[in-house]
Order: sequence, then C-alpha cells, then structure tokens
Amino acid sequence: MTTQTNMEALVLGLGASGVAAAELLASESANVTVIDSSSDTEIESRARSLRERGMQVMTGCESIPEGPFDVAIASPGIPQDTPWMCALRDRGVTIKSELELGAEHCHCPMLAITGTNGKSTLAKLCGDALSRAGHRVAVAGNYGLPLSAVAPDSNALDWAVVEVSSFQLETVTDFHPRVAVILNLQPDHLDRHPDMDTYLAMKARLFRQVEPGDTCVAPLGLVDSLEAALGESGHACSWTTFGDSADADFRYAAHGVQFGHNGSSVSVPVAGSYFDNEVLGLSVAAAAAALRGCDCPDAALRDAVQAFEPLAHRMQEVAVLRGVHFINDSKATNLSAMDAALGMCPPSSRLIAGGILKTGNLADVEERLANKISCVYVIGRDADTLLEAWSGTVACRRCDDLETAVRTAWREAREGEAIVLSPGCASFDQFDNFEDRGSQFVHIVKQIEKEI
Repeated sequence: MTTQTNMEALVLGLGASGVAAAELLASESANVTVIDSSSDTEIESRARSLRERGMQVMTGCESIPEGPFDVAIASPGIPQDTPWMCALRDRGVTIKSELELGAEHCHCPMLAITGTNGKSTLAKLCGDALSRAGHRVAVAGNYGLPLSAVAPDSNALDWAVVEVSSFQLETVTDFHPRVAVILNLQPDHLDRHPDMDTYLAMKARLFRQVEPGDTCVAPLGLVDSLEAALGESGHACSWTTFGDSADADFRYAAHGVQFGHNGSSVSVPVAGSYFDNEVLGLSVAAAAAALRGCDCPDAALRDAVQAFEPLAHRMQEVAVLRGVHFINDSKATNLSAMDAALGMCPPSSRLIAGGILKTGNLADVEERLANKISCVYVIGRDADTLLEAWSGTVACRRCDDLETAVRTAWREAREGEAIVLSPGCASFDQFDNFEDRGSQFVHIVKQIEKEI
C-alpha cells in the first residue's frame, strides 16, 4: 500500500502496534484518527503524545466515529466479531492489520515465524544467526518492535525477522514473507477461534502469498493439514520439513540437527546449549531450514546456538539456592507450553501452575506430571479445577497466591530439584500479564536469596 496524501485512516487501539501504525501513517501525510476503548493513565499519556503530532485521538470510545475512512488499521487484540469491526465492515471500510501495514512499507525481505509456542525463541535465534553472518537485521512483530515501527528504516536492513500471531493473520491479504515458518500447532486461543480447523486456517494464511523460490518451512506431520487448509492458494508452496523423523529434511536427533547439504550430512550440534533437549532441539531444526532460505551459513547458526541467551520468562533460570534451581517459565500460558516445559525439567521437579485456563484437555499433561513432578502448587482462579483433575496423578497443594506457592515449594524442595513456574494458564486473574507474573516470581526468589 502506498499511503496517499490526505488519506483518511482510522487506527483501532493505542497499544504499541496502534501507536506504531498511527505514526507510520502520519509520516506519510495521512489524516489519522486513533480510538481506544480505555482511558487509563497510560492510554491517556499515549493519546497526548499523538495529539501533539496533529492526530485526532479519542479515548474511552465505545463506537466508530462518523466520517469517511479509506482504511482502518486493527490492532491484533481486537477480535473480528466486536462492534467496531462489524461496523467497519458494514460501512465497507477496508480493514488491515498493523502487520500488513508494516509489511507494505517494508523495503527488505522478511523471515516470518508463526506457531503456538516457541515463536519468540525461534525469532531471536534466527536474528542472532543472521547478525553473526554479517547481515543487518531487525526482529519485529510480537517479539521486538511492531513491524510498522521497523518499516521506515528498513532500507538499511538485509532482513526483518517477524514473529506473527494468529490474531495478526486474521485480516492479512497480501502479506508476503520471503521465508515463512510454522513451528508447531497445538490447542490455544480457542476462546477467539471457534475450533482447531479455524485456528489452523489462520496460521496457514502466512503461506497464502508465497511465490516460486520462496521458502516454506513446516513440521513434517503438519504439511498435509496445511495444504488442505490452503487449498488452491497454496499452489506455490514447496515445503521444507523438519522434525525428529528420518523422513524430515531437517531432523533433530540426540544433541544435534542433521540435514543434507551438497550430498553430505551436516550437523548443528546443540550439546550443552539451551537447545539440548527434545523440545527446543526442534526449534534449531526449524531455524536451520529457515536460514537456508536466507543464505545464512551453517556456521552462524552453530555459533548462535552455543551463545544463545534465553528470553525472560521462558525457561529462565533465576537462581540456584542450596542446590535448588528456580525456573521462570511464566510465558507458558497454555497447557501445551506447560507440557513442553515439563519435558525439559529434571525428574522430581516442583511445579507452580494455575491462573485462567484457556483451552486443552487437562489429562493430556498427566503423563508428564507423573514422570517429572513431585508436587504441583496450584494458584489462581482455576486452582480447584487443576486440583480435581491432577490430584489422582501427582501430589497437589492449593495456594492462595504466587508467594505462598513459591515459599511452600522452597520449604519442601530438596537439593538437586527444580521449582518451576510454568502455569499453563493465562495470568489476568492475579497479574497484569505474564511478564508481571514472571517478574513477581523473580522478586520472590530474590527475597528468599537475601533471607538465607
């Protein structure tokens, strides 16, 4: 999209993506109106900043303002069935996601990554490897800056690595990454997407605009489902697969990734690294496949794997106190992420779980609990549901809050064990977000450290 001078643009939401979209449109001489249903202190501060730049901003807004709008830019947190979105469609206003707006103004090729869990870690790994190879790269989207904030300076970049959610993909039509990756697909966000078929269809939209010569990366076992979801729109997809099967193009095996290169076997070793397990090893396999599409040398990925510094709130080791490891995995907001975390935990770990259950079958994690967890300390709104489901499988303690859970687990833990915050639930019952939950966990652990 080339923004026309005096175009009338409406931006929905004053979050980071909305602000970035508004600033990008204003820089291109569009007339920008921004609305947000909230009017809290942070929102009003952002509103004042945009007003000072000549934009019309309406907070505490319940309905779409009158006036002809050429385009509406929707923040990813706004569902498709809200009155705002319905009103815009009734008026015939073109709706774009902030992701697509940023992509239309992006002057460098994009490596786009979607999936249910592990997207941010994969995006960071790919960005690190590209940087080590000498490429000028920015990481954007759900991890990093909004793409609309990166796009204005993208002439100076070789690659933009973009983490993409299903919410962002709901309204894209022309989004075209040079390299497109889906890392995995597990039940999540079924409060917004009515079923798994719809969720898959949203993820599959990442591949709708691929052209011959582009790189499409997917788990070997997901390709048939993606092709069915894409139908005719996926005719240009030539799949590069990864997995733990010998049939995958890029295979994670014990302590390394194997793949063919000019007829010989090449390995990316992961032994001793953050990725040295069956869960995160698959991320390295996906990275190896994706980076081939970026002409990134294998050596750059090898170096990036060994030097990788984990993101906060993602299997982050906070401290080791008297031989007990404290692990912050607050980003695990669904049961499949919890299950993955348990797969990386040492035996006899102590799990802190709970909050607002999103979706998934609680029985699906029982085998992991039985094999890896000595006790679960449940917190939050749905604590009783977790107790009822898991108490026949593993010892459970009901705790009123996170501090009670951490301190109870600490009193009961033995040397060599781990206390792992991997809630498997959303955080909004007791915390602002998963970052707040993780930060409070870290604070509690640091307080314990001072006391001993």
